[in-house]
Amino acid sequence: MQALSSPNLNFIDCPDAQGIHRMAYWDWGKVDADHVILCVHGLTRQGRDFDVLARALCAANPNVRVVCPDVAGRGQSEWLKDPNAYALPTYASDMLVLLSHLKPKVLDWVGTSMGGLIGMVVTGQANLPLSVPVRKLVLNDVGPVLEWVSLVRIGQYLGKYGRFDSKEIAAEALWQIAKGFGPHTPEQWLELTKPSLRPWIDPATGQANGVTLRYDPAIAQPFSLATEESTKQGEAILWALYDNIKAQTLLVRGADSDLLSSATALAMTQRGPKATLVEFAGVGHAPTFVATNQSQVVVDFLLK
Repeated sequence: MQALSSPNLNFIDCPDAQGIHRMAYWDWGKVDADHVILCVHGLTRQGRDFDVLARALCAANPNVRVVCPDVAGRGQSEWLKDPNAYALPTYASDMLVLLSHLKPKVLDWVGTSMGGLIGMVVTGQANLPLSVPVRKLVLNDVGPVLEWVSLVRIGQYLGKYGRFDSKEIAAEALWQIAKGFGPHTPEQWLELTKPSLRPWIDPATGQANGVTLRYDPAIAQPFSLATEESTKQGEAILWALYDNIKAQTLLVRGADSDLLSSATALAMTQRGPKATLVEFAGVGHAPTFVATNQSQVVVDFLLK
């Protein structure tokens, strides 16, 4: 078993309409473990968001493998040639390719925001080519109803980034749009931010000069096409997926979330898999599982 200080970085080729794109994934724990926990991140994030949670899971059970992919266009994964392919069907297809490669005998899924929606697509369809069904599902601050006010807020910053003089300055700038993640020390926030950054290359000199974000700004293109009406129309599809989930489900919510309303969260405890709801006070969208009380809830749900 590898040390728990850092994960291994691996890649897998995923097919698309233009050929293939390479998806990165971060691998923690026992590489030949039968029990795989797949952790899928949010819209502009990357797989290293789960470092603290992955360490906690591996410490609690040395016989698990925690796999944290960088969804296409994010982190170390390739950017898609067609921006319109930045959508749930592409992401779900990529996860099926990854799971076909991993071949778990026991499979759990942790999905934050977009990662939770991808999880609903995969777990809410009965005839997908999975070697095993998802046993336990953690939906982190997301459900079938996406509050329009939150989508408008996200659209105001999505894809609009430039150069920062240093990682610390970038972290401070990102904190201004991510305060919903809840309280973090400056050190914790910097550690969360670093994997989301890459060197900014001066086009005039070809030399690195500062840093910029690591996701493809083109992910904003399909996002910008959504309207309040189309979002509401999509709710019926998402509810149908949710109602078909057979996995034991934990719903985590930031008590101040603007994406997942308390009413939607309550409905999710009453229908479909009848999720167990845990809320964290003083947190909006979305909990990061950096705080010990947050990560422990997930560890207990998946491993105890």
